[in-house]
Amino acid sequence: MKFYAVIDTNVLVSAMLKEGSMPWQVVREALEGCITPLINGDILSEYGEVLLRKKFGFPEASVAKLITELPKRAIHLNAQPTNEVFPDPDDAVFYEVVMAAQDKENAYLVTGNLKHYPVKSFIVTPHEMIEIIKKSQS
Repeated sequence: MKFYAVIDTNVLVSAMLKEGSMPWQVVREALEGCITPLINGDILSEYGEVLLRKKFGFPEASVAKLITELPKRAIHLNAQPTNEVFPDPDDAVFYEVVMAAQDKENAYLVTGNLKHYPVKSFIVTPHEMIEIIKKSQS
């Protein structure tokens, strides 16, 4: 089964910090597996800006590879403006892009910060996303 997912930047950070973690598994599925990433230019810009912050110390080559490879498998969507208010306005684009994909029954927003988003069944943690994938394969 194919899934579509907007991947919050915090998931990418966590994936790069710990190989084998649930966030890492989500990113691996987005690069090689059954997740088709949903992105737009603003999301890609944030990925690059955050992942290259000195505090993380990620190798530039690793960041470049990730933000080059992810879009190759992605569907590029325009954000669907909503009336939702977010604690961090930078999070709005992730929600707005997944809202633009709601015509796809398997579209999710994967985040490590559920409290930053409205409570919706399609907003899930990395662990929940991996469980959804596993259940579809059994």
